[in-house]
Amino acid sequence: METRPVVTCFLRSEAEVLLLRRSDSVGSYRGQWGGVAGHVADDAGRDRDPETAARAEIDEETGLADAVTLTRQGDPFQVADGDRGVRWVVHPFLFDCAARTVSTNEETTETAWVHPPEILTRETVPRLWTAWDRVRPRVATVSEDRTHGSAWLSLRALEVLRDEAALADAGRSDDLEAAERDGDDWDALAALAADIREARPSMVVVANRIDRAMDAVTDDSPAAVERAATETLSHAVTADRVAAAVAAEHAGDRLATLSRSGTVRLVVDAAAPDAVLVAESRPGGEGVGVAETVAGSAAVTLTTDAAFGQELDAWAADTLVVGADRVLPDGRVVNKAGTRPAALSAAAADVDCYAVCATDKVAPRASWDREEREPEELYDGDADIAVSNPTFDVTPASAVTVVTERGVLGRDDIEAIAAAHRDRSEWVKRG
Repeated sequence: METRPVVTCFLRSEAEVLLLRRSDSVGSYRGQWGGVAGHVADDAGRDRDPETAARAEIDEETGLADAVTLTRQGDPFQVADGDRGVRWVVHPFLFDCAARTVSTNEETTETAWVHPPEILTRETVPRLWTAWDRVRPRVATVSEDRTHGSAWLSLRALEVLRDEAALADAGRSDDLEAAERDGDDWDALAALAADIREARPSMVVVANRIDRAMDAVTDDSPAAVERAATETLSHAVTADRVAAAVAAEHAGDRLATLSRSGTVRLVVDAAAPDAVLVAESRPGGEGVGVAETVAGSAAVTLTTDAAFGQELDAWAADTLVVGADRVLPDGRVVNKAGTRPAALSAAAADVDCYAVCATDKVAPRASWDREEREPEELYDGDADIAVSNPTFDVTPASAVTVVTERGVLGRDDIEAIAAAHRDRSEWVKRG
């Protein structure tokens, strides 16, 4: 049996993935749905690196090569096709995609952006779900990630719940590997949801969105959990987008920001400022990536965290826009360390400071976690030195204005939202 390495690529946007229906011009699995796929070898039969092949196929089949960012490359697996005398070695990839307009070639007759559980009900190429399983989010995706913002991670948390519920509802079959499943019933899914909501204690939006989904479950069944998680994903995507649009109305032409926030990036896109000032955001340096991303649409200045406060004044910023990992019931904002001094410096320089987020980032209670990073990031010497290396700090309510999908929030608004989140968290007692 001949062995042929191939790639299968999932493009993800707004918690959905792109599926393509194969045309009659392809050599196998005509009329079936798949991801972006192709041989690892090029048309001349020359070997390529799987990632190189993946990006080439994305360009040829969708025209979205410039819009994708590699999120994960999964372990390859084999699919034996006795009818064709071929053993496919599938290299799965997951890319986040910043655009949704697809330009197909002759290999595709139809495209669809769908939630991945639809793979379980469509007529697909062999073991398409296994390819998704190799790259889909897990609890560890949420708990171990130190690069993405909390809004992004909350979507991944909901995707874990959605996919595990879909698997539980589908039941075991020969097409689903046992390793792909965490639990088959309500008790297992409730336990999984509880684990997810505690995966990042400092990021309240993760818990709030899991609570929103589980509180909406109409009956204790996997199908109900899948529906609720999918609906909550749609609510979350819309809320983040609307919050950014509202904040953009308040943004000026010279906008400053720090760290990495997907919602703030949406603000920048919507506001289209003439110039952007970005703090590097140590220790992860997330601001550098933000500066590179924005550089194509505005004049960008990248500066150090230490100089950021001074630069807000010297650079003549008119608006400081930051994300929020947590808004406390009294209006204080918890965000990436460096936000507090930036906001206080903005106040001193008469620069408007907005924390933009969805209302799901309002905390039900006033507690918060500094989430200490490894001390070795700051000091790895032999001297007897205590190290304080927090991921987050807290900004006083007087120094920042909170903007959400509901508009600008006052103290009473924030307290009411916090109370609603507390009520939704009661599902845990049922679980």
